[in-house]
Amino acid sequence: MLSGLYLITDNNSDNNLLTKVEAALTGGAKIVQYRAKDVNPDQRRDIATQLLNLCRRYGALLIINDLPELAHEIDADGVHLGQDDMPAVQARQILGRDKLIGISTHSVEQALKAEAQGADYIAIGSIFPTSSKDDTTLVGLNTLSKVRKAVRIPLVAIGGMTPEGAFDAIESGADSIAVLSGIMADSDPARAAKEYSLLFNRHNTSPNGRVLTIAGSDSGGGAGIQADIKTITLLGSYASSVLTALTAQNTLGVVDTYSVHTDFVLKQLDAVLDDIGTDTVKTGMLSWGGIVSRVARVIEERSLLAVVDPVMIAKGGESLLDKEAHDSLISRLVPQSYLLTPNLPEVEALTGIEPRTVDEMIEAGRNLQELGARNVLIKGGHLNGDATDVFLHGNEEYQLSSPRFDTINTHGTGCTLSAAIATFLAQGYPLKRAVERGKRFISLAIENAVQIGRGHGPVNHIHAAMQLLHEKLPKD
Repeated sequence: MLSGLYLITDNNSDNNLLTKVEAALTGGAKIVQYRAKDVNPDQRRDIATQLLNLCRRYGALLIINDLPELAHEIDADGVHLGQDDMPAVQARQILGRDKLIGISTHSVEQALKAEAQGADYIAIGSIFPTSSKDDTTLVGLNTLSKVRKAVRIPLVAIGGMTPEGAFDAIESGADSIAVLSGIMADSDPARAAKEYSLLFNRHNTSPNGRVLTIAGSDSGGGAGIQADIKTITLLGSYASSVLTALTAQNTLGVVDTYSVHTDFVLKQLDAVLDDIGTDTVKTGMLSWGGIVSRVARVIEERSLLAVVDPVMIAKGGESLLDKEAHDSLISRLVPQSYLLTPNLPEVEALTGIEPRTVDEMIEAGRNLQELGARNVLIKGGHLNGDATDVFLHGNEEYQLSSPRFDTINTHGTGCTLSAAIATFLAQGYPLKRAVERGKRFISLAIENAVQIGRGHGPVNHIHAAMQLLHEKLPKD
């Protein structure tokens, strides 16, 4: 069954192509289509052979675009043909019976014809507008759905794919998503590929998705690693954990803390990642600079998709990080964050900007992106009025608002929100929907909080999860 992320290479013929393809393979690409009609035949064969070796190493398929003779020569897994290329029957004679043949189509009629001619899979597109080809035929999601109902062989959706669009294409019946510039033009192709690859978790059985939380322990159970594990588990994913610090605390405050040695933090990390692995990572309290730097290095080396909650300041205003940890957070961990989720005091500590308006939150968020954060969610709970968060998704800006609830039971809101977003990402939601769903979850958890203890009690994880999981998904 051909399924998963289908990477199409650009026309770059230097070593940079191989580096980008390998990065995409580490991010989860399952099929690579090599496009090289205009490359010198000897160079083309050499690159194709190196790509084949890479694909074999990562358990992926290599498809050659338009050139069945080259596919046969290097023993690639198949060939992809356009409407104006040689017939599938002729390509089959060159390749043999055991290789894959894919055919590009733009309509139900072409898809049915390709299936009748012996295609092993069909590409349908362009689903969305794209600038990668000048002669693109725009077909849309409706045609994709019709083709899915008409043919029995695997279906690859192609054209203008963003993660949000890819999510819709999978929901409409695509078995695979073809991406070119969304990965090859990205400065971090491994994480870009991971973002697309996770979308295929969407319909897995429970527990769906693996989430690793790297955080401190809250003996009161309302925040930290306890809140993370509750959130991840109640929302239907598998939680693993790495403990960075112990705290003696309750709803009245923190009595004492005890940092876990960096070497033992790394042993926990390696033990989990070398066996169980993870789809996403959520970081919380990292205690001191050595832990921050080493965790950041693991995230970088393994190209992990990390939701970073920069736990820097306690509710009472005291700093939770020394200067070394503060500096390491900015220089090492922020650049490795797929999504950074600071509250307003943390924004000020990171940027020197004290946001008092939404515009100032946006300005501060752009500064955080300049520091290296791929995406930023600034939580506006410390401002007056509705609880308005600012979400910077690449170059896009969004404001997410919810009512403000009259309660002191808000302990663990930051931990819970970031853990929820990491969970929804692991379950196959694109980032914007994961953030919106996480916002809805934490709003329900605050609204339904009950008094536990004599101080700032925790939010209501179980009530929020039960209500959210019974709500219908909103349509865009």
